[in-house]
Amino acid sequence: MAGLRFDAINIVIADVGATTEFLQALGLALEDVPPEWAPHHRGLPADRTDFDAELDSSVFAEHWGGLPDGFAGVVVNLRTDERDGVDGAYDEALRLGASGLRAPYDAFWGSRYAVVEAPGPVAVGFMSPPDPARLEPPPEVSEFS
Repeated sequence: MAGLRFDAINIVIADVGATTEFLQALGLALEDVPPEWAPHHRGLPADRTDFDAELDSSVFAEHWGGLPDGFAGVVVNLRTDERDGVDGAYDEALRLGASGLRAPYDAFWGSRYAVVEAPGPVAVGFMSPPDPARLEPPPEVSEFS
């Protein structure tokens, strides 16, 4: 499908804090986040890549992905050029045999977003560029179970 390009990998894990401590002990500098977010989201350094890689807790991923409760795994995110490209990519993925996990919706970070389970299996997200006019506050960390 034209217009799709690799954009990011989200590594969804049960214990972001333990993984962060381990990676930092090995000498990896992770991106700083507000303290309340540290157990749920950490950006991996992007000094040698042209894409984003992030650690996200399973409970945080439940708020953005339509992933099953307790999901741990990798989400390969593909960027579209336009908001309606997410809808087209999602429909095409279903036509090709993927299972829909989250139909296209307007996410709190301002992008249109959808997730499918593709053969492998692998979770694949489709995301538009963010629209600043559609930004909403992220979920409250206190909502995470």
